[in-house]
Amino acid sequence: MDSSITQEYLEKIERHLELIQKEESEHIEQAARMFVEQIQSDRLIFAYGPGGHSNLASQEIFFRAGGLFHVSAILDEGTLISGGALRSMAIERLPGYAKIVLDDYGLKKGDLLVIINAYGINAATIDAALEAKKRGVRTIGVTSVRHAKATPADHPARHPSKKNLYEVVDLTVDSKVEVGDAVLRVKGLNQPICAMSTFANAFVVNSIVAQTVKILVGQGITPPLWASGNQAGGDEMNNRYISRFKGRIKKL
Repeated sequence: MDSSITQEYLEKIERHLELIQKEESEHIEQAARMFVEQIQSDRLIFAYGPGGHSNLASQEIFFRAGGLFHVSAILDEGTLISGGALRSMAIERLPGYAKIVLDDYGLKKGDLLVIINAYGINAATIDAALEAKKRGVRTIGVTSVRHAKATPADHPARHPSKKNLYEVVDLTVDSKVEVGDAVLRVKGLNQPICAMSTFANAFVVNSIVAQTVKILVGQGITPPLWASGNQAGGDEMNNRYISRFKGRIKKL
């Protein structure tokens, strides 16, 4: 097998994550401080990826080995690809839908909502941020500023306001995803292949978690953390906390 293209992909991923680490470390630190405040108050951190593959990032830090118990993923069936890919895309473009979702999860003043969407333009994404602001919910956006700026105002995926996620959240961590997301070129093929956004999103949200835990431990606080149920003693470790969060986290 000619592995040159997989090596190129690996190198592009490494360079992209290194760029995020270099240029977004301050914003990741700020996001972690917001996480810390929630955990100190024993409040949940909601993670919402209102878009087909953006949902993966909300799942990445929920019910995850080494992850925070305080994270509640908003896994609404409307935009999950498992309910139909084209249906998911149509719903993420539907104005007003995100309000229904936030109602369903009971977000209220004092909560924290992380909105993850690489492109940061669709109706569900923007409505989630705007509705959160109305409710007194603080917001963190994980999104590509470059991609949003490059998307025409009349693009059919855009929210009616034409706003971008980075403009309507309290804090933005820039995932720096290139326009179109796919990053590899194959000779003889005009269209690029292999996306970057899933790697970028996962790195950002896990970096926030890592920094959060480091800060808390430095303060003498051991936060409730998930262990893998597939490791010896994992179930016992998790059972120490499950009753504390069962009923509070909708998808637990």
